[in-house]
Amino acid sequence: MIVTAQGVSKDFIRQGRGTNRFTAVQPLDLRIEPGKFTLLMGRSGSGKSTLLNILSGLLTPTLGKVLYDDRDLYAMDDEALSRFRNGNIGVIPQGQTAIHGLCVLKNVCLTYMIYGSDEERLGARAAAIPLMERLGIAGLAEASPSELSGGELRRMVIARALLREPGVIFADEPTCDLDDENTELVLSVLREATGKGAAVFVVSHERDAIGYADVILGMNAGVVEGKDISGT
Repeated sequence: MIVTAQGVSKDFIRQGRGTNRFTAVQPLDLRIEPGKFTLLMGRSGSGKSTLLNILSGLLTPTLGKVLYDDRDLYAMDDEALSRFRNGNIGVIPQGQTAIHGLCVLKNVCLTYMIYGSDEERLGARAAAIPLMERLGIAGLAEASPSELSGGELRRMVIARALLREPGVIFADEPTCDLDDENTELVLSVLREATGKGAAVFVVSHERDAIGYADVILGMNAGVVEGKDISGT
């Protein structure tokens, strides 16, 4: 699945002395291709997370379109967009997004609990265990999120985003709270997803992520520039 941004921009209105319009994302065109790891780097406040949220269906742009193949993401109604995101897009957000009333395994299987038959939910539980083993959290399946470290919570959220093997994966600082060993593990798992045909878009400050990328983009003051280094 190809993600295409056409003339996308995002403005925010700040209240203060009068009204101040702030442009977080300057108008841009962008193409995220299947089978490629696209890395977006830049300083805090440069607009990286805003752009990721627009591309992943979480934040409506002020102007422009976001297409998934030929489907206009923001032309869908709320229910259609929710279902489309649930089935096709994996998002690893910044911060902790655990549901503390559910155990770790149920948190990982959450997308199937929202939209899924009883049979699909059973299949999800079976598929979740090897993924959790890969990420080193299988032994915590029945634990409460409140019992996990920050790094373990991070890997739980990553497992949740990857469980459906979505066609497009967005990861906002996926290796924060992780030590060097688990940083390498998570970047490797995201790289492996491109081998299965996923389009992977990662926002990161980690320079280690550069070695995993096919496309490296920089963002500064809402402007994106960069290059494809994959040779294809």
